[in-house]
Amino acid sequence: MKQSPSVGFVSLGCPKATVDSEHILTRLRAEGYDISADYDGADLVIVNTCGFIDAAVEESLDAIGEALSENGRVIVTGCLGARDDVILAAHPQVLEVTGPHATEQVMQAVHRHLPKPHDPFVDLVPPQGIRLTPDHYAYLKISEGCNHRCSFCIIPSMRGDLVSRPVGDVLREAEKLVEAGVRELLVISQDTSAYGVDLKYRTGFWGGRPVKTRLFELCESLASLGAWVRLHYVYPYPSVDDLIPLMAEGKVLPYLDVPFQHASPRILKLMKRPASSENVLARVRRWREICPDIAIRSTFITGFPGETEDDFEQLLAFLEEAQLDRVGAFAYSPVEGAAANALPDAVPAELAEERRQRLMEFQEDISTQRLESRIGREYEVLVDEVDEEGALGRSPAEAPEIDGLVIVPDATDVAVGDMIRVRITDCDVHDLYAERIG
Repeated sequence: MKQSPSVGFVSLGCPKATVDSEHILTRLRAEGYDISADYDGADLVIVNTCGFIDAAVEESLDAIGEALSENGRVIVTGCLGARDDVILAAHPQVLEVTGPHATEQVMQAVHRHLPKPHDPFVDLVPPQGIRLTPDHYAYLKISEGCNHRCSFCIIPSMRGDLVSRPVGDVLREAEKLVEAGVRELLVISQDTSAYGVDLKYRTGFWGGRPVKTRLFELCESLASLGAWVRLHYVYPYPSVDDLIPLMAEGKVLPYLDVPFQHASPRILKLMKRPASSENVLARVRRWREICPDIAIRSTFITGFPGETEDDFEQLLAFLEEAQLDRVGAFAYSPVEGAAANALPDAVPAELAEERRQRLMEFQEDISTQRLESRIGREYEVLVDEVDEEGALGRSPAEAPEIDGLVIVPDATDVAVGDMIRVRITDCDVHDLYAERIG
């Protein structure tokens, strides 16, 4: 019979701390954890500290040190936990630190470092949760909300300001997904490149080691799981430049979904777009110098209030210069509650739609040329569908549902979720055709 995970517990301090300890122990037992009476029998130890006076601080630090010495895996909570700098200065190897009255946070820390084994006879939900995506890829949301106030968007009024998820929680979720068979993690949020800004990039913990709550460190850690890592909704901040070497090294897929939305500086200012003052074309050129294989996808809005024919021509000129791989476009339409509704010089809906169609026709040639340039090259392809005619899959340059496919007619003996090696033989406007070579 499988042994239940076991937790040791050291409770210090006043009766209020004792009650906190009782709450934590109750949750542990309710979730199936055993409580160990000694260090040797415990998979990890929780120390509930006191920090009221200097003597109590010393006692708490000594107790943490003893638990580390005897067991090695320690989560700290309680009053001294509110002064995590004191604890980490004395014992930097602790797994995590929480403050007082933090039963939920303690349980989250326990789940991260000592997950409760899944019992198929008792648990109704698999460890990776219920998902709507196929088994071989999954979306990994790293934050909620947004700090920007783009004039056409009402998401901050619905979802609030940026709230980044603790990096340890994100990585543990990713770990469960990969353990369940996920081959591709699609990192999403409203503003992926801003991950951790609200937390001042504080250090979290995953697998007993410190990880900064920042997109670069998150990507480095995700890369260690062995799945594809694809980034969506990344604004072109200078900090994104640091991610491109990870792509060149094969740690992260050479793919960026960057919602540029427009190219006219005047329209970008009216949109109140972040990074609107950045020299985007120069940035894209640098990205391609570092990682020539990078595929860049973007979306644009035509017919934004005040958009003139000259503004639209600037957008087309940008597309010509940027040579983006994939582009989507939307004709502007007012959204109730959006600040842009009050802007003057509204563009007629018919003209906005006409410009959208012109943009897509203009981009079609560029996208086709980008696909043609890949003929003869070899890629790893993740298989999405298989039937009697062959397999449909995606290379690192294609995201599910929004980009094209790699069609492999002779691959009938593979399964969904397999990785196969192919050589590109042809293309049409949207899709690539390939032959299997491994």
